[in-house]
Amino acid sequence: VQLQASGGGLVQAGGSLRLSCAASGRTFSSYNMGWFRQAPGKEREFVASIAWGGGSTDYADSVKGRFTISRDNAKNTAYLQMNSLKPEDTAVYYCAAGSRSRRQNDYRYWGQGTQVTVSS
Repeated sequence: VQLQASGGGLVQAGGSLRLSCAASGRTFSSYNMGWFRQAPGKEREFVASIAWGGGSTDYADSVKGRFTISRDNAKNTAYLQMNSLKPEDTAVYYCAAGSRSRRQNDYRYWGQGTQVTVSS
């Protein structure tokens, strides 16, 4: 599976962005998916994950209630809707496939990352 993340950009605090993760291959629907982020000078951290069928999700406490992960298996795409963005959400966001774990080492496939910058 090859993953291509997109949708990042510059937004003011309180604004919204929707990230997309397009996957190649016909087996996308069988993979659990996750989003991670890495801020400058910090380690990559878990943001959210979704089961292969979309029925089960998990969120980091820092984004719960503001971010929503979803997927459209017919389009081979996963999404991360980000609302009420804060400057501390500024990071490179990565999508990953192969697990629903909060541990990045459990994921087999990674996208290239998309930059999200939130100005105060």
